[in-house]
Amino acid sequence: MNFFDKLNTTISQNQSLLFVGLDPNPEMIPACYQSSDLMTGLENWLQFMITETANFVCAYKPTLGFYEALGVRGLELLIKTLNSIPAHIPIILDAKHGDLNTSSIFAHSIFTEWQVDAVTLSPYTGQDHVAPFLVYPDKSVFILCCTSNPGAAILQQYPNNNAPLYLQVVQESKNWGTPEQLGLEVGTTNAEVLKSTRSLAPERIIMARSIWAEDGNLKKILAAGLNANGDGLLIPVPQDMLSSTNLSQQVQSLRTEINQFRSEFIHDASSCDVWFPDIDVKDKHPHQDLILQLFDIGCIMFGEFVQASGATFPYYIDLRKIISNPQVFNQVLSAYEEILKGLTFDRLAGIPYGSLPTATGLSLRLHCPMIFPRKEVKAHGTRKVIEGNFHPGETVAVVDDILISGKSVMEGAEKIKSVGLKVNDIVVFIDHEQGVKDRLKENGYCGHSVLTLSEIVNTLHEVGRINDQQLLAFQES
Repeated sequence: MNFFDKLNTTISQNQSLLFVGLDPNPEMIPACYQSSDLMTGLENWLQFMITETANFVCAYKPTLGFYEALGVRGLELLIKTLNSIPAHIPIILDAKHGDLNTSSIFAHSIFTEWQVDAVTLSPYTGQDHVAPFLVYPDKSVFILCCTSNPGAAILQQYPNNNAPLYLQVVQESKNWGTPEQLGLEVGTTNAEVLKSTRSLAPERIIMARSIWAEDGNLKKILAAGLNANGDGLLIPVPQDMLSSTNLSQQVQSLRTEINQFRSEFIHDASSCDVWFPDIDVKDKHPHQDLILQLFDIGCIMFGEFVQASGATFPYYIDLRKIISNPQVFNQVLSAYEEILKGLTFDRLAGIPYGSLPTATGLSLRLHCPMIFPRKEVKAHGTRKVIEGNFHPGETVAVVDDILISGKSVMEGAEKIKSVGLKVNDIVVFIDHEQGVKDRLKENGYCGHSVLTLSEIVNTLHEVGRINDQQLLAFQES
């Protein structure tokens, strides 16, 4: 079971959005657990927290830094603590990991050896730092978007309150992974910060932090952070509550208060954004509705767009938006799946970074393990070319988003082949045509596409989404 499903199952079973921070902070240990052996006292306290709250929370969040600060015995305590958590309750390791050089080995350690379900990451090294964690399809990450520390405001609010940096982090990180893979961490006592984050990311899980630091209004926080279904927000049990001898009763009381508000808050289902077809064409293209949706949400645009090469095209395609629209993303995955089911392969590979969310979604659907070639090979450490587990001799189907020249996808395929794997098929969503599939064939690959650019343009013209002038501009390009 992946993290997203595991979390939702626990939320449903325990009727709770609360999570507990399992932090062995010597400064916070209750008097009743203080002893001559600090580690024994901390262990007993952590075990008490788990026992008292296991039936009333949806997740546990141990902070790695507290355990590291206690040295070797601290890391031993972490392993004991992780093993004490009931298997059905997800574990979010609060690591704030931000080092690109150690991302691959760290992801392997925490996900395969420690068996945690999710991890918090710093965003500032970008998507190539996050990608090694997303190669594990049943795991998830939370991107740190905002912290409540007053000293961070000068950075987080830059350049101004109308367009702060933390919202740019929210906007950009949504392109790194699907809603099931990637959530957001927001530390604040200001309901407006949560409201802005939720507005930009209605489909994401938000893990709230530090909401109890001041006499904040819980209802304002909930109203700002909950999604239209009354969930999507993870709420921390207050730190001072964890020192209480009647912890179980206090957590239950808080859970009841939150659930009462959720019941009042839940919006009518009609408030959800759902696309409906507004065109009735007799002999319509089999993917007509999908083409129209891509156009309507801005994935396909017509005008004058300057490309990286300096050339001007009469159209622009940006498929990164689809992962933030579950209705469209689901249809895109189904269209890929229709092609892949007719092919023979042992593993899937996504080409960094645009197709990684799609490849992960397909990996989950097809129950097929995933790998990906690194965009750049590190000059240190293991110098791995391929992320993920594999066995030489296996056949890999490569997934990419757009086929323009074929250069990048063939470079990725060559990296995959360089470690003893086989690549026969390359599957893309949009083929720009102009003989690219022939070039793939000349290099030993069979190209497959859900749509061609001509199919998209002709369909949009037929239903009146673009005019004759726009069609002509495309034909002459």
